[in-house]
Amino acid sequence: MNAIRPWRTIERRQCRQIMVGDVPVGGDAPITVQTMTNTPTEDAVATLDQIRRCEDAGADIIRVSCPTEEATAAFGKITKAARIPIVADIHFHYKRALEAADAGAACLRINPGNIGSSERVAEVVRAAKANGCSIRIGVNAGSLEKDLLEKYGEPCPEALVESALDHIKLLQDHDFHEFKVAVKASDVFLAVAAYHALAETVDCPLHLGITEAGGLIGGTVKSSIGMGSLLWAGIGDTIRVSLSAEPEQEVKVGFEMLKALGLRTRGVRVVSCPSCSRQGFDVIRTVEALEARLEHIKTPLSLSVLGCVVNGPGEARETDIGLTGGGNGKHMVYLSGVTDHTVQSDDMLDHIVELVEAKAAEIEAGNATAFDPHATEAAE
Repeated sequence: MNAIRPWRTIERRQCRQIMVGDVPVGGDAPITVQTMTNTPTEDAVATLDQIRRCEDAGADIIRVSCPTEEATAAFGKITKAARIPIVADIHFHYKRALEAADAGAACLRINPGNIGSSERVAEVVRAAKANGCSIRIGVNAGSLEKDLLEKYGEPCPEALVESALDHIKLLQDHDFHEFKVAVKASDVFLAVAAYHALAETVDCPLHLGITEAGGLIGGTVKSSIGMGSLLWAGIGDTIRVSLSAEPEQEVKVGFEMLKALGLRTRGVRVVSCPSCSRQGFDVIRTVEALEARLEHIKTPLSLSVLGCVVNGPGEARETDIGLTGGGNGKHMVYLSGVTDHTVQSDDMLDHIVELVEAKAAEIEAGNATAFDPHATEAAE
């Protein structure tokens, strides 16, 4: 598709690859989607319940805060039960990092500068090496070091990058290279400028985020503008959308962002109109219902839902399944871009769900045959 439509091509920044548990980050690996739990980590049951919802939404990696000894005690139970790699979020107390590494952390999110002396950083590095942990250096405009604020007068791209490079040197001085870096800010312009500058300076994977972005709608818009522009420029190897919303919502927004840029696909991509007086059915309510009923579909496929024949047939040509509103409660259904049959309003929702589920099963069966080494033998 990109060979035919070069204007869709995104050339990703070249960087080395690290592992977060069994998930590769950087290099030629898919861009991963992360989130973070907001339950008390000491409550392992509640935290795992939240992790399950994020796993179901497609999260590749999830971060869990470990501020206390009780939290790291529960952390071991969490890492054993989780199906995806768990990052331990550590601030200030280097012993929490040691405990989390021993308890099964796939990655330690630290700010080497606030861990303490070089000897303490060395202990954290030894624990990470011994347990096969990677490290994320997390620089944030809201918690820049005092000397950098005095030097630059305020958080700025140069200050964020200098902080990141200082922290990278701390790890490299201890011969540790399995790290990724974030330079987050709540200001879109600041974050984007800092990431561009850092991307030109280092060869490690970059973790993208517009921190403290806001609520579901406002935060999604800010994150999409900032992270979307970086991803479009080929910058970014793993992302976390920071919203004042449930963690699974962050995962869904992250995947929608990657889908919109053609960087990764998961589930049903819905193309739908905003609706107008020409609509042959209630488009808004129909799309809401379809999105809810199709959340369980993980197979990438496309569905167009348009209220009338103005743009309906054209959009349907580009999607796996299409629905266009007609008159007298009778609507046209398209399969693989071709008009196929009609459906009545009363049967429309159930019918479209059944078609999508059948298409997903067909795609999955085709993929299984394509990659099954025994398929040819069975056919013979």
